[in-house]
Amino acid sequence: MKKIKTLLITFFMITVSIIMLSGCGKTGTASTNTLESVKKAGVLKIGLEDSFPPMEFRDSNNKLVGFDVDMATEIGKRLGVKTQFVSTDFNGIILALKSGKFDAIISGMNITDERKKQIDFSKPYFMSGEIMIVKNGNTTITKSDDLVGKTVGVELGTTGDTAAQNLDKKLKDKYSKGIKEIKKYDKATDVLQDLQAGRCDVVIIDEPVGRYYTSAPGKKGKYRVLSEKLVSEATGIGFKKDNKELEESVQKAVDDMQKDGTLSKLSIKWFGTDEYKK
Repeated sequence: MKKIKTLLITFFMITVSIIMLSGCGKTGTASTNTLESVKKAGVLKIGLEDSFPPMEFRDSNNKLVGFDVDMATEIGKRLGVKTQFVSTDFNGIILALKSGKFDAIISGMNITDERKKQIDFSKPYFMSGEIMIVKNGNTTITKSDDLVGKTVGVELGTTGDTAAQNLDKKLKDKYSKGIKEIKKYDKATDVLQDLQAGRCDVVIIDEPVGRYYTSAPGKKGKYRVLSEKLVSEATGIGFKKDNKELEESVQKAVDDMQKDGTLSKLSIKWFGTDEYKK
């Protein structure tokens, strides 16, 4: 009987130890990508997709540049750490954030209800929307209704992708016929190259990217933006769920940048206008 009691007590102590060790392991995992871990490492890791001009892209020297890049670098300075960028395909960027590959997403990401189910967002730092671009000289497409029977190009996993699908349903309800094909690409640069090559008729894309491609050196005159905007959207910084301390610190840095005119300067630099002028 004593042996049985001894065995039971031993079994109980081993079980308690395993539970405690397991709990410690979970605590260690939960502490990653927090403000404390960022400060301790001295690095703020930012996830982005590096072919989304003028928000983030590679220049002729393969240097990462853009509005989001400058803003994220300044956020790091104000937190007292360096900023490190992790290039990631946009279609998998939320999963990469959730797995701890980086601390936040600053990649021209529009705030949607679907995305808010998976991650948290800062307050909007930029107002955007989905627009349509055609090859210059194309006069057959002037509005969204003209996309019936046309091939539409989008970047995979973006709100442009969602807007194209919603428009397809709308056209089918209205005309019993929708978009001929929605072609999906990994990068915004790829879809615009195919538009120029004639492999799609129109591109649905975020407004700042679309307008950049109609006015940037070497690209002016190649594309035309349609006047109709499909969707108006707010752009925010993405964080892992319940990472409030890091989110609040980053938000304070962004708020201060807006108050002291830093965001206005960056806006003029990258968009040619002050998007923060009241």
